[in-house]
Amino acid sequence: MELITSRQNPLCLHFRRLASSRAYRAERGEFLCDSPKLLEEAVRWGAPIRAVLHTQGVQLPPLPGGPDVRRAQVTESVMRSVSPMETPQGVVFSCRMPERPLPERLEPGRYLVLDGVQDPGNAGTILRTADAFDCGPVFLLPGCADLYNPKTLRAAMGVHFRRPVCSCTLEALCALLREAGLPLYAAALGEDAADVRELDLSRCAVAVGSEGRGVSPQVLAACRRTVKIPMSPRCESLNAAAAAAVLLWEMARAEL
Repeated sequence: MELITSRQNPLCLHFRRLASSRAYRAERGEFLCDSPKLLEEAVRWGAPIRAVLHTQGVQLPPLPGGPDVRRAQVTESVMRSVSPMETPQGVVFSCRMPERPLPERLEPGRYLVLDGVQDPGNAGTILRTADAFDCGPVFLLPGCADLYNPKTLRAAMGVHFRRPVCSCTLEALCALLREAGLPLYAAALGEDAADVRELDLSRCAVAVGSEGRGVSPQVLAACRRTVKIPMSPRCESLNAAAAAAVLLWEMARAEL
């Protein structure tokens, strides 16, 4: 068993940069996860694990990959220095980023589009909710939170390892939807917005906008129409993750 006691160990420095830098993650093609639960999900779904650091007494699942997966025990001090969590749970590990090409075509179904959702916690929560309601691939347009930010990964609770998520341009998304004959709707407040309960959302894509600005003008221009979630008049809007949860429920309701 390899034992690491120095915070300046090269693997520890690598892990800290994976946790803090989107550019470094993209350059290395790796991302960092924390917690035993995420490690269990990664092993369960066959994620390409590269290295695992853990503290004494933490039970690890059987790791695939044999000698290709580096495993080391670290001190509590070292764990606090490499974990992106305020209260580390005793395990951090890195995975190779999977290839996430756009699908060549879309099947008739339910799709969610994130437009400028910048909060990593919201983005991860939305991915987890989309998985719960068996939504098709989620599409992230430019300006969204990094899919591999540790906060996104933690909030998504393993969705990255088992569900398709794609980053793409609006133009590429519209081409896919057009070819599949699927309309694009947007969640937005306005006098002409349809009540979400009045539309058939079982075969479409619905865009959810950023926490502060909502759906962008470019996406609104590409949409067939806008939809709104009825709520108390004293409430101005919903959090992006809460709005997405309501929409995903309405999209899936006929099939549940």
